[in-house]
This record gives sequence, C-alpha cells and structure tokens, in this order.
Amino acid sequence: MNQTEAILTATLSIEDAQRTRLVFCLLAALAMAGALAAQAGATLQDPDSWWQVKVGLDFLANRTFPTVDPYSYTFAGQPWIAKEWLGQVLLALAYRTGGWNGVVTVIITSISLTVFLMGWFLSAWLKPILAITLAFAVVFLINPIFTARPHVFTFPIIVIWTEMLFRAAREERAPPWWLLVLVVLWANLHATFTLSFVIAAFAGLDLLARTGLSKPAVLAKWVAFGLLCPLVSLIHPYGVQAILATLTVAYGNEAVPLIMEWKAFNQPDNPVQEVAMLLGLFGLLVSRLRIGWAKALFVVFTLHVYLAHLRFMYLFFLLVPLVIAVEVALQYPSLSAIAWLAEKRDGPEKFFARRFYAICGAAVVLVIGAVAVLGSAYQVAPSPKTSASGALAFAESHHLSGNVLNSYNFGGTLIFHGIKTYIDGRTDQLFLGGFTKTDDETGHSDGKPLLEARLKKYAIGWALLSAGDSRIPFFDQLGWKRAYADDYAVIYLPGA
Repeated sequence: MNQTEAILTATLSIEDAQRTRLVFCLLAALAMAGALAAQAGATLQDPDSWWQVKVGLDFLANRTFPTVDPYSYTFAGQPWIAKEWLGQVLLALAYRTGGWNGVVTVIITSISLTVFLMGWFLSAWLKPILAITLAFAVVFLINPIFTARPHVFTFPIIVIWTEMLFRAAREERAPPWWLLVLVVLWANLHATFTLSFVIAAFAGLDLLARTGLSKPAVLAKWVAFGLLCPLVSLIHPYGVQAILATLTVAYGNEAVPLIMEWKAFNQPDNPVQEVAMLLGLFGLLVSRLRIGWAKALFVVFTLHVYLAHLRFMYLFFLLVPLVIAVEVALQYPSLSAIAWLAEKRDGPEKFFARRFYAICGAAVVLVIGAVAVLGSAYQVAPSPKTSASGALAFAESHHLSGNVLNSYNFGGTLIFHGIKTYIDGRTDQLFLGGFTKTDDETGHSDGKPLLEARLKKYAIGWALLSAGDSRIPFFDQLGWKRAYADDYAVIYLPGA
C-alpha cells in the first residue's frame, strides 16, 4: 500500500468512526424520546404549565405584549410582563396543533435534542459509549425538572453555549460571535438568559488562566463579547425590564422560600442526586484529575447554585461533564475518543457506518410515525392535582360567580379557563408586598383570623382548595359549606 492509499484508508476510517459516533448519539436521542413518551404525562404535573400555555394563546390571539396583570383580581392592573413570551408562544403553538399531546411532544423533542448534543460534544473527547452513558446519566438526574414550561427549551442552548465558549478558551481564540444570536433567542425564551453572562465570564477566566496577558488581542475580543452579551439581550419586547425582572428573583423575594423549586437542596427528597454528587466528589478525591482553578471555580459555582435552589440542578449535572471532559480524556487516555479511534471497528460499528444514511432516514420516519400513531391512540392530560376538572365543571354547572380564593396549585388552571385568580404561579413579579407571606400564614394553626380578614377584604364568593389544604378546617369553623369534593379538590361556599 503506497502513502496515498494509506492516507485515504485512514481518512475513510475516521469518516466511518465519525458516522458511527453520530449514529450513537442519534440512537441515544431516540431512546430518550421513547423513554419520555412512555411516561409522557409526567411532564404535565406542574400547575404553571396551564398558565404558560394560556399566555401564549392570548398572545397569538391578540398580538400584544401585556404590561399589566390581566389574570388575577388581587393584583389586576399591576405591572406584569410576559418576559418568556417566545417560550410561551411555542407551547401555545404546540397546544393549538395537538392539544396537550403537542405540548408534550415539543418538550420531549427539546430534551432529546439535549441528549444528542451532550452525547456529541462529550464523544469528541471521550469514547462514544462512555459519552452516551454520561449523557443518559445526567439527563436522568435532572428528570425532576422536566415539565411543560419554557425553561426546557433552553437546555440545548445552554449546552451549546457552554461547550462553544469553553472550547474557544481551550483553543485560546476569540469566542464565536454567532453565539450572540443564542443570547437573543435565550432572552426571549426564558428568564435564565442572564446565566449566559456568568458562563461567558467563567470561560473568559479559563482563557486568562491559560494565557495570562500574553494574548491581549484575544482578551480584548473576549471583553467585547462579554459586554455585548447583555446588550444584545435587550433585543426583547420589554428591553431592560426583562433583565430587571430576572434579578428580582435572583436576589430573592418573599415567595422564593415558599415555592418548592426555589428551595434549597434537601437530601431526603433527592437521594439519587446526593449519591451522584458524593460519587463525583469521591472520584475527584481519589483520582489525579486536575482541571485548573478557573474550571474549579465554575464547578463550585454550579454546585452552589444547585444547592441553593433545586430548580438549577441542571447547571451542575449538565455543564460540569461538558467542561471537564477534555481533562478526563487527556489525563486518562484509555477513556479518550483518540483511543477509540485507534481501535479496530467492530461489527456493529461497521454496520452503522456503512448504513449511515439509511439509519438516519429510518429514524426520521420512525419518529414521524410514532408521533402520528401515539397522537391518535393516546391522549395525555395535565395532572388532576392541578386541573381541578371536576370542581370546575361543578362551578360552571352551578354558575358560581364572584371572586374565588384558590389554592396555589389551582392558579394555573383557573387562568387557562378564564377565571381570575386569587394567587397563581407568577410570584416572580406579582403577589408580593406581604401578600404571599400572609397567604401562607393563613394555613398555620393560628391563621383563622387572617383567613377571615382576607375573605372580607377581597369579597370572596367561593373557594377552590386542594384536598390537602390546611385551611379547610377554618372554612368549616367559619360556617362555610362544602359544596363539592373529590380526591383532589374541594369547593366551599359562604354559609346562609
């Protein structure tokens, strides 16, 4: 074999390996989609899914961006912005197309795309089987936050953003300017877009740790990129208001300690995640892995944010493997993609490489067919714990009117059905100034006087409570009559 033939053979071998790697990632995404589809209803457990879809539907109908609250009576007319309008519109379009099945489909698609991207980026450094295993593991660990809300649409964005920036820092070059488009998209999808500034800063620190001040031109481009990030995020219907609304939550408000997803890490509620963190810590302590001070700070930051607020578990579990994969590969060559490329391709890998286009085509057909078949044969619906469907049917048939005092978890379904709420999940901007704190206190053992005062203050005409609401005994004691009850909801009416 001459030199030209040898080079051609090596090139073809690398192309086959890359195709195999791509097929592995594609199959992993399909497997994740199948697993999520098997428990599709689990993504509709969050009460906020209702109002997120409704806000999007109202935008599609009116083509206007709200500036005051149109959905509650307690804070009607107070400043409120739909800062995640694009994510809400995507959910609404999915709902228009396929009902709740459509909503679940776009959520599963976003998560599956995240698995694909994780597998692809990790397998650039690690053996594909290890990369895919890691991708599955991290997605499994963040499963508790897979809900039909706009934040899920940002998962692929944050993976691409983190990978591209830390790759640029590793290669000691300027960040890709096209990433600024992702900031604009992220800013309109979900309020976590300010995390893009923080991640960019850590990537910049990684570059600084590698080069010092030896490459001032590159450092200047990083500084310019960092300054442009908040600037381009202002390409938003609400401009700077979107950033300010995000910061009010980041620094905490009275509702934050009372909402489950904003609470700190609690070991009894998250044993699997605790085991994963402890195993990771053990691995770092017994290994010789060195990642540098900038990346170490990034790991500490993501862990801190996760331990402070459960909702940010994905920052730690998704991003840390992406950031340290290169060090693992370089310091443990037997785990690296280079070691895999040097191996002789086995039977399944050769099969995947030779039938690459056929497999990709079959995957597309399979996905389209599965969506069509499952969509017609199986209909998902939000959890009855949040829908109060029986109670709302009773309210409609009995023409209940007036202001309703509702449990927090029923706020979303009330908005969706056009009923003004007492409280709902928009506590990032509304139900503040002592309102949420006092509402919580009405459920305490000494809360009956507070509840009675609120019933009078807001001229409550009926109450829609979850079956486990701690205020139920107070309604009985105050002479209210139970008009309806099922396993999930209770309706009370004022006594005669």
